[in-house]
Amino acid sequence: MSVVVITHQRVDELDRTLRLLRTLPEQPQVVVVDNGSTDGTAAMVRQQHPGVVLLEPGRNLGAVGRNLGVAHVDTPYVAFCDDDTWWEPGSLRRAADLLDAHPRLAVLTAHILVEPGRRDDPICAELRDSPLHRPAGIPGAPLLSFLAGASVLRRSAFLEAGGFSEKLWLGGEEELLASDLARAGWHMAYVDELVVHHQPSKARDAHLRRRNGIRNTLWFGWLRRPLPSAAVRTARLFRKVPKDRISLLGVLDALAGLPWVLRHRRVVPPHVEAGYRLLDDMQMRSTARRYVS
Repeated sequence: MSVVVITHQRVDELDRTLRLLRTLPEQPQVVVVDNGSTDGTAAMVRQQHPGVVLLEPGRNLGAVGRNLGVAHVDTPYVAFCDDDTWWEPGSLRRAADLLDAHPRLAVLTAHILVEPGRRDDPICAELRDSPLHRPAGIPGAPLLSFLAGASVLRRSAFLEAGGFSEKLWLGGEEELLASDLARAGWHMAYVDELVVHHQPSKARDAHLRRRNGIRNTLWFGWLRRPLPSAAVRTARLFRKVPKDRISLLGVLDALAGLPWVLRHRRVVPPHVEAGYRLLDDMQMRSTARRYVS
């Protein structure tokens, strides 16, 4: 097992995360991808965490930084971390055991405890209650997407699917990769006994994340869903998002990318689309998926 952490301008939070990862009984190899930080992140990693592998692409690659980390390691399984998340002792070992036991399982997403206070992240109840058909023998609740900062992936499946899209950058980037994993016959699951802690950083551009999230949600629907489903999802998203400048910019970004979308559109097979239809109503009613900033 390896752990890949992407970071940008959060030197103190990254230091805390690396100290906590260092105490794990599994002693995983840790790779940090510094997405162009200018706050002393690289120097801190070299001085305080000499056992950590540091990759410096020299610019902010967003989620694609994880692709660099996965390419650098050679372990069969890779756990992702953000600079404000860390794994519970024992969870990585249990994840490796589950992936060993289920060779068509590509992704395990963990139970997220929000710190301080160890509160359940509201998204966990939604993942736990997944309406999707559960394949025989697959642990936990079946998924058609995942939360990258709280997931362990099978490296071979990640590479086969091409990793995260450079075009999507960051913000809901998991859905497109998950779709391509499902198309290839891989399974994904939420497993409650795996635990990640998340202490949300205050150093974040919430408006940019919402803008990108709206754009990427629209792009995913247009790239992978049949036209009727894509149209319904688009209309529902328009009804749900706040009617403000940030939402408008997200929609305009998505429209500007239409030529790229049309070149790369590949509709999912019917059995995958059937799963998305089961999830559509639940996701639109979700209080854990809010387009606010």
